[in-house]
Amino acid sequence: MANLSSIRRESRLRRHRRVRKKIYGTATRPRLAVHRTNKHFSMQLIDDDLGHTIAAASSVEGDLRSASGATVAAATKVGQLIAQRAKAAGISSVVYDRGGYAYHGRVAAAAQAARDAGLEF
Repeated sequence: MANLSSIRRESRLRRHRRVRKKIYGTATRPRLAVHRTNKHFSMQLIDDDLGHTIAAASSVEGDLRSASGATVAAATKVGQLIAQRAKAAGISSVVYDRGGYAYHGRVAAAAQAARDAGLEF
């Protein structure tokens, strides 16, 4: 019998595959992928045509590292940082990939912070 954590992980991955059927990032409009753990939060801009990461931001980075990287405040800082890095790379529009996570809490806060910083999605 599988334990609860593996069931939750498999369920999230199943939701992520379902979302990814419809979402695809290109060089002009990359995919903004989210990954969250119990301790940290990260975002990547991905060009699926080439399979390359254009930019990334994470709560593990030195300037964002705080007492906890698993808060809404930390996710907001990551969202702002990824938007700045996207602008530096010449990207203004993205496709948001919530990664199978519910659009709530840290995932929603990071998306809103990226929007407020100038990204369109």
